[in-house]
Amino acid sequence: MKQHHLGIACHDIDAYCKKIEQIHNVVAKTEVLFDKEQQVNVQLLSLEDGTNLELISGKVVAGFLKKNVNLYHVCYEVEDIEFEIKKAIKNGAFLMSTPKISALFGGRKACFLMFPYGLVEFLATD
Repeated sequence: MKQHHLGIACHDIDAYCKKIEQIHNVVAKTEVLFDKEQQVNVQLLSLEDGTNLELISGKVVAGFLKKNVNLYHVCYEVEDIEFEIKKAIKNGAFLMSTPKISALFGGRKACFLMFPYGLVEFLATD
């Protein structure tokens, strides 16, 4: 399991991206995409130090934004998503969504789980 990105909730992806570019050296970014499986708009930014930030806007993150919380989730890349889900549930995590195809990550499967420390996304390596 390897950290892949941090999910950042925002009202307006373009405006938030501009703020991040004022603070960090963004070396790559995707287009803003609509992910129909999750009903959100998303964009991935890669920073000079290798950190990836996924900007997310839509109804799914509205509750977080209402509370002024922008850090939405941490994502881990996993080789065997089904194995990691079972392991996490066995150790107290709660499955929030079954694996679905992710528009932002080239059709790779992703799912969300609630851990004691917050929301975690698993992203399949293939």
